[in-house]
Amino acid sequence: MSSSRRDFLKKASLAGAGLSIAPALVNAETGTPTSVEGAAYMGGFVAPKLETVKCAFIGVGARGSGHASQIAQIEGTDVVAICDLYEDLAQKSADRCKENGGGRHKNLTLYTGGVNDWKKMLRKEKPDAVFIATPWKDHAPMAIEAMKQGAHAFVEVPLALTIKEMWEIVDTSEKTGKHCMMMENVNYGREELIYLNMCRQGVIGELLHGEAAYIHELRGQMNQVERGTGSWRTYHYARRNGNLYPTHGLGPVAQYMNLARGEDNFRFINSFSSPGKGRNLYAKKNFEADHKWNALEFKGGDMNTSIIKTTLGRTIMVQWDETSPRPYSRHNLIQGTAGTLAGFPGRIALEGGVEGATDSHHRWAEGEKLEAIFEKYEHPLYKRLGALAKKMGGHGGMDFIMRYRIIECLRKGQPIDQNVYEGCFWSAVSPLSEASVAQNGAPQEFPDFTRGKWQNTEALNIIA
Repeated sequence: MSSSRRDFLKKASLAGAGLSIAPALVNAETGTPTSVEGAAYMGGFVAPKLETVKCAFIGVGARGSGHASQIAQIEGTDVVAICDLYEDLAQKSADRCKENGGGRHKNLTLYTGGVNDWKKMLRKEKPDAVFIATPWKDHAPMAIEAMKQGAHAFVEVPLALTIKEMWEIVDTSEKTGKHCMMMENVNYGREELIYLNMCRQGVIGELLHGEAAYIHELRGQMNQVERGTGSWRTYHYARRNGNLYPTHGLGPVAQYMNLARGEDNFRFINSFSSPGKGRNLYAKKNFEADHKWNALEFKGGDMNTSIIKTTLGRTIMVQWDETSPRPYSRHNLIQGTAGTLAGFPGRIALEGGVEGATDSHHRWAEGEKLEAIFEKYEHPLYKRLGALAKKMGGHGGMDFIMRYRIIECLRKGQPIDQNVYEGCFWSAVSPLSEASVAQNGAPQEFPDFTRGKWQNTEALNIIA
């Protein structure tokens, strides 16, 4: 057995079940599973055009109901089925789809008979696109089965929980020729689109460093004890220690840097967690002593900080904290040789100053002084859809732009904006960070979900 093969097996065993590799043939030099027979590379993949997109939804709670309601209003869609464990949620969502559809969606069928009704829905309805907004553990199995049943899969974040699941998603997408997109809505925010445009135009020079975060105090979800997000998500906080929700901050930064798209890619991650205190304190303060939340020991650190090193040597700091009492932030910072773009609040510093706002890079251009430069670099997609997106709503309109683009790409036969490999790379931060934390911050290597093909993958276009 070669030394590289031994090293790979050693790493896999250290990482545990969350980092296990799918039971396929493995390249002894890289530790990468070989492609499945008949695989098609999905970077830049174009599926056959669909004049009308038959849409089905699995999970119509807080997120899924928004997906269904807005997609029902987009031209060229036919909502054929909704599946949820709770009949009241399914019926409410169906009523909204029919109301918003202007007379369309007349044959919408509900599936609420049990935990496996989603499989029955896929087999019977044969949708073109399935939108999955269920608890995290169900994302990968549902996406994989949807693709096997002939549908494109659009999945809430994260795309999957384990590296093994991510490889299975990649293999299934490549074998079936079906898109599998993680619905990272933040990539469609106005500021994120402007910064992407500025990076593409070289405004801040050569990119060197990024900062991404999801800092959002969500302890109140623990009051959803029997039903709702807190009823299942609370257990993740108790049992896992790493960055459990990296993609809102990381997705935009990764696309600024063209990671996994020709220019650069993810290479290593080191991760550290603070002590876990806040959830235990919240449970003791807000629930009876014998409540099930007080029976849990919340092992996950309140704050996780990770550093990603890319193939070109760039760095990205990624933070996650859903516990501490502090204001919301995604950081959204990208730094180059000629300046820095930052968020929360929005700020820009350029060498020599920002025209009409500052006279040097020692002061931020911010507030009202940003508006002129924002207008100058407004993303063409936002110019086209921004006003409608604000009217439709959903995190300031970013949700609607994402949903609109999904349907537009399927109908026009365009590559989707976030391919399956990006979804896997961004989601992989969670299990890799958990492995690194467990090994006192030891570096973990990212799998190459593209099997080397990222080097020939085109960057995301500035879509008009």
